[in-house]
Amino acid sequence: MTELTDVTYEVEDGLAWITINRPERYNSFRARTVDELVKCFKKAWASSDVGAICFTGAGDKAFCTGGDQKQRAETGDYGPSDSGLFEIESLQRVIRDVPKPVIAAVNGYAIGGGHVLHLLCDLTIAADTAVFGQNGPRVGSFDAGFGTGYMARVVGEKRAREIWFLCRKYSAEKAEQWGLVNKVVPANELLKEVRAWADEILKLSPTALKVLKHSFNTDTEHFASTTLSAFTTLKLFGDNPEAQEGVAAFSEKRDPDFSPYRGA
Repeated sequence: MTELTDVTYEVEDGLAWITINRPERYNSFRARTVDELVKCFKKAWASSDVGAICFTGAGDKAFCTGGDQKQRAETGDYGPSDSGLFEIESLQRVIRDVPKPVIAAVNGYAIGGGHVLHLLCDLTIAADTAVFGQNGPRVGSFDAGFGTGYMARVVGEKRAREIWFLCRKYSAEKAEQWGLVNKVVPANELLKEVRAWADEILKLSPTALKVLKHSFNTDTEHFASTTLSAFTTLKLFGDNPEAQEGVAAFSEKRDPDFSPYRGA
């Protein structure tokens, strides 16, 4: 695997730790970050030394805050990638498809695209300082498909619509009540708790776990096509003045003015 700059990858006693290492940007992802994450998940997939995966963010402020809006404001995109494509759909797919349980360790903000990534993990353990929520409509963006339909399966239609339509932030306690996370622990116990859950997983049949994971995925697989359509629409929408207002407002640290775009 090529040298990693945005992500770290370690294996310890059967557990692969995949960590977004951009704490200065609240572990937001650019195209290179996504490429590295896909490679790390595939490495864990192929490794006989790995039976479970932990996905987390560096530092104590953020798990992941989605796409790097500063990068988007500076260059109009998320920067160069290996393939020339922004491979976020591939990252979502590999988290679902890797035949080993993926535990999200949410150590801080899980916002926007980062919130969707933790949602797609098989299990989520959160620090009591974690914060959850979507941000797309505030910055002229969206994450439909798994980000909407699958979220509704997890928390229910009314709550999923509230999360997207209001862009509020939710505490770890509220996320646990709504079924977004499996367990909340004190921040200084987060990684220890992940290790304990992984050790239980590692005692189980890997083939049984693989079949179970794929079986769970079957019921929501149709959201994949909606996700592809949404990414296509988002790319087209990104050149629209409405979307550009969201990016500009974020960069300028002001409230966006979307009032001119409320017509039919």
